[in-house]
Amino acid sequence: DVTIVATSSMVAVALGAAKMLEETGISAEVIDPRTTWPLDKQALIDSAKKTSRALVVDEGYERYGVTAEIASVIAEGAIYHLDAPVKRIGAMDVPVPFSPVLEDLTVPSEKSVFEVAKALCGKA
Repeated sequence: DVTIVATSSMVAVALGAAKMLEETGISAEVIDPRTTWPLDKQALIDSAKKTSRALVVDEGYERYGVTAEIASVIAEGAIYHLDAPVKRIGAMDVPVPFSPVLEDLTVPSEKSVFEVAKALCGKA
């Protein structure tokens, strides 16, 4: 139903969200590109074509970051196969706090990935 592309520490978050989605009847394919250069563009495109929806998750800021590049690769390569625009989730647009508790509030969580993916699938 949805492809979730996650980088770095967000892979574990995406896998947790995928498990939550599965419990609600939504299947999620999680892709960890491992490297952003070279980027396996075809794997991203093929998965998005298969699921018809894509969500890109990174702990960095959405603006000017890796989520924008990955989203554009998917949008350009799978445009005629997508049922919804590619969505991105990144860190809040604030300085990242030093406190681990506050830092956790600024980066994507399993719950936030779950909620966005569920909405992307029209099950919000």
